Amino acid sequence: MSEGNPTTLTTGSPALLTREILDKQLTRETVAALEGCVRCGLCADTCHYYLAQPQMENMPCYRGEAVRKLYRENSGLANRLFGKPTRAKTGDELSLDSLADIAFGMCTLCRRCTVNCPLGVDTASLMRTARSIATAAGKAPEILVQLADSAISRGENIELYRDLLLEQFKDLETETRKKINDPSFTIPIGKKGADMLFVGLSGEHSIVPPAILFHYAKANWTLSLFEASNYGSFIADAERSKKITQRIIDEAKEIDVKEVVIGECGHAYTVLRWEAPKWFKEALPFRVRSLIEVLAEWIQDGRLILNPDANPEPVTYHDSCNLGRNGGLLEEPRVILRAAVRDFREMYPNREESYCCGGGSGMVAVSEWEERRMQAGLPKAKQIKATGAKIVVASCDNCRIQLSELNERYNLGVRVTGLAELVVNAIVPPVKQ
Repeated sequence: MSEGNPTTLTTGSPALLTREILDKQLTRETVAALEGCVRCGLCADTCHYYLAQPQMENMPCYRGEAVRKLYRENSGLANRLFGKPTRAKTGDELSLDSLADIAFGMCTLCRRCTVNCPLGVDTASLMRTARSIATAAGKAPEILVQLADSAISRGENIELYRDLLLEQFKDLETETRKKINDPSFTIPIGKKGADMLFVGLSGEHSIVPPAILFHYAKANWTLSLFEASNYGSFIADAERSKKITQRIIDEAKEIDVKEVVIGECGHAYTVLRWEAPKWFKEALPFRVRSLIEVLAEWIQDGRLILNPDANPEPVTYHDSCNLGRNGGLLEEPRVILRAAVRDFREMYPNREESYCCGGGSGMVAVSEWEERRMQAGLPKAKQIKATGAKIVVASCDNCRIQLSELNERYNLGVRVTGLAELVVNAIVPPVKQ
């Protein structure tokens, strides 16, 4: 779905902002979601919020009504001609506060309700519309806006950050050398003609394990100066999202890579793989894949040899909503796990029916919603507990943070890790000639 453009909208009354964004959002997909719901309530049992707390306000169809009410009161000939006499007072500060709370704090945009709706109503698209309205009105969570603007600033002033980044990468390079026992190893930066531009997240866990695997696979790669995260997407602001994405596109074009590989991050993958071509209205001049796809291919091709006995403990896998249900990467992580671990156990339901962990779409960054997301994560905690696993794999940083906190809250007794780390643990280094 196309997101709104809050950063360039007219500044005026909340009602004017609401109407202007609704006008911009009325694509065929949005109208179908607005008009298609018959209020049957079948979506209730598909939502992790409702399963954790079965109350009417936690039903997806109930949340969607918040946007449908605005749509009904701001659309149609009568409202266009007569305005106030035919429209209830919904475009005020109080209603916008309520809309923001519903869109940001009561829905993770996981789309489990959509895949189970008999009419295919995409409630997540309505919540994105609500987020766009809230952002334009200054009601989005401040931390998400700050993180988005910070990423844009770094992209616009990369020369100010370059030396610091290179210093940090040198530290990671040293750590990687120790792990592979190769003092000649380097992390390539800005390597022209590389086959692959790897875009990770901040932190050793996001860069060192992939670097080790790229080394053993003899990949022709280079590391991006930027993070994969796109907080503009979380606040449903297309202009901010495009600016954050543009940094990576320009970098990939500059060094002329064949593909961009996104680290273990759900929303970053869906943004660059699925959303960016729509925003820029053209196909990207390079292939976009997740690290998961690359590792699965290399394992199947024999480019990486693994010993599953290196990971003997029972392992289960959490399907990230953006990678799995929304991104289509359902079998690739299982190819990896069956090769990398001795005892892989599925959660039920799984794949496109997997429960959201409760921390997606920026929720883990908003501290005031901690209790709310802990409650929403209860269905996932029960899933994990039922497997008897000792290790939970999550190929998304938001999911890793949320699952780690669920582990503490509900005493699950597990260790949360990423796919690449398990693969590194199981790798059989090639024999040196």
